[in-house]
Amino acid sequence: MERPPYVRLNFDSENSGRSLNVDQLVSVIKKQIISNTHFSGCRLPPVRALSHQLGVSKNTIQTAYDELRAQGVVESKDRSGFFVSGTAEARPFAAPINVPGPAFKNISYIGYVKPTQKNMISLSSVFVDPRILPKEKLTACFKSVLKSPGIPEFNDPQGFLPLREKIATRLRDRGMDVDASHIVITNGSQQAIDLVTRVLETKAIATEDPSYHLGKYLFEMNGIKTIGLPIDPFKGLDEKVWQDRLAENRPGLVYLTTNFQNPNGYSYSSAELSKIVQWSKEFNFGILEDDWGGEMLSYSEFKPGLRAMGGKNVLYLNSFTKKLLPSLRIGYLVANEKTIEPLLMAKRTSTSSTPGIIESVLFEFLDRGYYDTHLKFLQQELDIRYDNCLKLLRQYMPEDIKWTSPGGGPVLWIEFPRRIDLEMLVARLSERGVSVQLPTTAFFGKPHSHGFKIGYAFLSPSEMEEGIDKLSQEIRRQI
Repeated sequence: MERPPYVRLNFDSENSGRSLNVDQLVSVIKKQIISNTHFSGCRLPPVRALSHQLGVSKNTIQTAYDELRAQGVVESKDRSGFFVSGTAEARPFAAPINVPGPAFKNISYIGYVKPTQKNMISLSSVFVDPRILPKEKLTACFKSVLKSPGIPEFNDPQGFLPLREKIATRLRDRGMDVDASHIVITNGSQQAIDLVTRVLETKAIATEDPSYHLGKYLFEMNGIKTIGLPIDPFKGLDEKVWQDRLAENRPGLVYLTTNFQNPNGYSYSSAELSKIVQWSKEFNFGILEDDWGGEMLSYSEFKPGLRAMGGKNVLYLNSFTKKLLPSLRIGYLVANEKTIEPLLMAKRTSTSSTPGIIESVLFEFLDRGYYDTHLKFLQQELDIRYDNCLKLLRQYMPEDIKWTSPGGGPVLWIEFPRRIDLEMLVARLSERGVSVQLPTTAFFGKPHSHGFKIGYAFLSPSEMEEGIDKLSQEIRRQI
């Protein structure tokens, strides 16, 4: 049997770093173990461990222990060491006291569907199929970075400068006024949202309804007033409702996903983006633009987003996570000269930095031109899956079911008549090996849309057909 752990004693309170003699050691140990009844039956530090700690000879420690044993304060057990005398159990180790736990908010993670759930067709996943992600090229970049003699010993809290310069160049090519010194590399887009939340002075945030649910959770669990701005996946935003809610609540920040919003896949029109910029000036709120899906659209050049239309005061975030590999977890946040320091301080105090090795690998991936090649392939593959999804919906769905046609990205929204019981539908599909995520918690109050997202980027054409076919059968069963 392994020897029990030993108690830690404080020797610095009386010796100020100087060597202790036998009498002093006996006095210090005796004072501490006698004053604390919890030490009964506990093991003292091994002779060599205490000798190393205090910088005195083993003979000195052994003599002090022998004197404590002679006084009946400790007892020796063969080959196990010295133990505090007494019959009680060694309480700090064998029988801990059950102290009160911290009081936490009761926040449950409702509606989560694992993207890799075995033996299930995940019909609502927002992820891209890992089978079409560039794992071999990423592996080559990892090997190259790890073999490099120039691996930095310490991480830059703001992020690897060459990577930030690459990102800044790419964003300038998309019409944004961006400098590398104003970019913070983050642990995915979620940390970028978290950093903004930490330093926001006016603790009120408006966001889409339905919202990106993890962003909504983040705001709510941090006690931030969160205002829903209803968005219809077919009609877009209601100008009057948005204007009234912004005027009434005066949020400090409006957080919006401009391309392929999660969960409804909506992309804002240029006219809507222009209106949001006007409201920002009128009601004096900041803007956080989430553009995670902007690079997933083929057949067109990038349309100007909120950062391009609203200028450098618009905070902009993006992520490489879903486009390269979910486990990579790397994104970035773009600020300006006025907002970079508070955001950088928030990162330093929360996570210090993101892993420099990962940043170096991503730089290598960009620098070799792999990213642009992969994006072209990814867009083409998503287009194939998108077209296949539309074809299957038109083939299998009853007449009164409708869906959006976003033109790209990873998801679209499917809407059902109110007579369809979505909870029952999801339960029946689960029994048949198809998982669907209802976005109930993404809404503010009662959902104003009656449907869910279909993630065609995650499934192969044959998997998508099986999922749509079973969905159609269950819908017809209810009808």
